Amino acid sequence: MKVFFKTYGCQMNINDTEIMSGILLENGFDIVASLQEADVVILNTCVVRQKSQDKYHSELGQLLKFKKQGRLKIIGIAGCGSNLEAEKLLELGADFVIGSRSINEISNILNRAIHGEKIVFLTDTICSVNSDLPRLRSSKHHAWITIIHGCNRFCTYCVVPYTRGREKSRPMDDILREVKKLIQDGVKEITFLGQNVDAYGKDLKDGTNLARLIEQASEFENIKRIWFLTSYPTDITDELIETIAKNPKAAKSFHIPVQSGSNRILKLMNRRYTKEQYLDLVKKIRDKIKDVSISSDIIVGFPTETLEDHNETVEFVKNIEFERLNLAVYSPRDGTVASKYFKDDVDRKEKTRRLNELLELQKQINKRLNEKYLNQCVEVIVEGNTKDGLYYGRDIRNKIVIFSGQNLSLGDAVFVKISRTTAGPLYGEMQKKCGL
Repeated sequence: MKVFFKTYGCQMNINDTEIMSGILLENGFDIVASLQEADVVILNTCVVRQKSQDKYHSELGQLLKFKKQGRLKIIGIAGCGSNLEAEKLLELGADFVIGSRSINEISNILNRAIHGEKIVFLTDTICSVNSDLPRLRSSKHHAWITIIHGCNRFCTYCVVPYTRGREKSRPMDDILREVKKLIQDGVKEITFLGQNVDAYGKDLKDGTNLARLIEQASEFENIKRIWFLTSYPTDITDELIETIAKNPKAAKSFHIPVQSGSNRILKLMNRRYTKEQYLDLVKKIRDKIKDVSISSDIIVGFPTETLEDHNETVEFVKNIEFERLNLAVYSPRDGTVASKYFKDDVDRKEKTRRLNELLELQKQINKRLNEKYLNQCVEVIVEGNTKDGLYYGRDIRNKIVIFSGQNLSLGDAVFVKISRTTAGPLYGEMQKKCGL
């Protein structure tokens, strides 16, 4: 049988799809690249925002039409939506629902569905993802590696602790075995993943932490660059900052969601830090790591957010000058504290106005920061080609660079001199060596 995955949401969902694809491939299923080829479609879902949930609900409705027409045999739902909605998804027409903590059982569940069983399969414990599970990687030169599952933070707007469970770290030796296998397959870049990646190792209580994992992974000669996502401000340690500063393979990039520049809103969000503490952290990182890139997330229009709160966030963004900023309008998520106790009382049009104001501000910041790159030479790892036949990749600060070149392969490390900047990508020409 031919299986097609459609994946929504974060990099951890991408990694989960790679694992499920690998398991199914090993058990005799074919993984196909398009819906038109498929007998089975599995939606790997995200519910972090209402828009994400609406998208897969709409897709499920379309798939049911295809199934009625005989173009599909089985529809499955995986990911965080499964944990949140479970039986409801069967009622809507799915043939099986498998939770985000149960993906190692995907082959068994699909086989049961093929034999006519309607199934909801959720486990209370976090699944045992390890280096022995097969993967069907979407990239030949880069790999996502989940090192910690779940989250213990319980921000009032977030469903993740309820869908992904509590934090559980993988043993370091198992992660390093996975890195070793990846190197044998030609992988040159890795990204360590976690809902709260800086909490890695806390539950193991054996001295394991993210800094030491990065150090150990960097000892593999063929690994060129190591990334990590996503950070929680109060879990970033001095040891991690020192490691990123000193290790030449560690990407000089932190993604640290702040969510608001108002202390009142941060408290309502249960974010457990103040904007002053966040500013101190950013200063510490920038003092230790030359030219470090810091990106963030902000939620616009959280319940009771006043114009004064919003203006505090605007000033905060002006002060920090993030390299990148992901912005989202607040939407209530069933099962969260915010949806239960806080009224979604900021007008939709006002939310949009505030969002657009921050978008325009960040665009100006991006343009100004990117201008500093002009005539600089940076090392870029090739990720692919543009429609115009140019190459693109990222430097060690996570800047996207588009450049001309010939006969390059994915994963090649090249030098590029920046000749043009925009608020988005940088543009340049390949050089034999920086400094020439």
